[in-house]
Amino acid sequence: MPPETDKVRVWLVERGYNNRDLIILQYATPDGDRVYRRELAPQVLDTATVTAAKDVSSGDLETVDDADVQKRYAAEAGRMAGKHDPDDVI
Repeated sequence: MPPETDKVRVWLVERGYNNRDLIILQYATPDGDRVYRRELAPQVLDTATVTAAKDVSSGDLETVDDADVQKRYAAEAGRMAGKHDPDDVI
C-alpha cells in the first residue's frame, strides 16, 4: 500500500464533454499548478459519485503549463473549497 503522504487533495474545477461523448472531469490542486483528469461514460455517471474534491496519488497529476489556466483553476479550486466539503456530491 502506498504511503498516505503520496495523496494530494484536488478540487473539481471543470466539467465538460469530448467528441467521444465522454464526460471530462478536471480536478486541480489549490494553486492550480497540477490537474487530475477523469473521463467517464455517461452511463457510468449514474453509478459514479462526483464529489467536490478527491485525494489522488501525486503520480496521477499532470502539470498545467498555461499561466492563465493555472490562475483560473486556482480561483475555481478556492471557490469550491470555500463553498463545499470535500465529500459533497456535485
